[in-house]
Amino acid sequence: MRTRACLECVAEIRSRVDVPLIPMTYAAILEAYGPGRFVADSRAAGATSLIVADLMVEALPELRRVQLVAPTTPTDRIRLAAERTDGWLYLVTVTGTTGARGALSTRLPDLVRRARTVTEVPLLAGFGIATPEQAAEAAALADGIVVGSRALEVADDAGPLGLRDYVASLREAIDSEAAPAGTGGRLVRARLPSEAD
Repeated sequence: MRTRACLECVAEIRSRVDVPLIPMTYAAILEAYGPGRFVADSRAAGATSLIVADLMVEALPELRRVQLVAPTTPTDRIRLAAERTDGWLYLVTVTGTTGARGALSTRLPDLVRRARTVTEVPLLAGFGIATPEQAAEAAALADGIVVGSRALEVADDAGPLGLRDYVASLREAIDSEAAPAGTGGRLVRARLPSEAD
């Protein structure tokens, strides 16, 4: 899909929902499209923020975006990423590529612990989370979860209703596992700087 078509998709989704929309892209796409133009066009389409998966924290400091950190990220770089992130910090649970895994990474607890020592921004864990059990386990450690690859697979295989049911199964698992009765769950909606009153 071309960049312009992706932005049109964001605009179409924005016309239907009032939730944060945070497209994930790569530095080469930003460079080809033009970083300033991409930010302007994505905001005009209704994006709340951006994730640029392969853009180092020092690159394009004027580009507000959600920062990613991995289990291999040194704690001082986690601190820097947290200082520059847009609303929440994306904890990449695995090293390597995204996609469903058989089990949640055993490295997530240490990553959460190290991040909590240097920041108070919300921590959302993603990459490799696919099942309700993994979602609940990750949400018990972090402030929320991000599910990408598996959600796309479900949407492709089962359509919108299947995706709705899948997301509901994640939510139910998180609520039943991670929160005392009556508290409404641990999944958070981070308030982004662009949403300031």
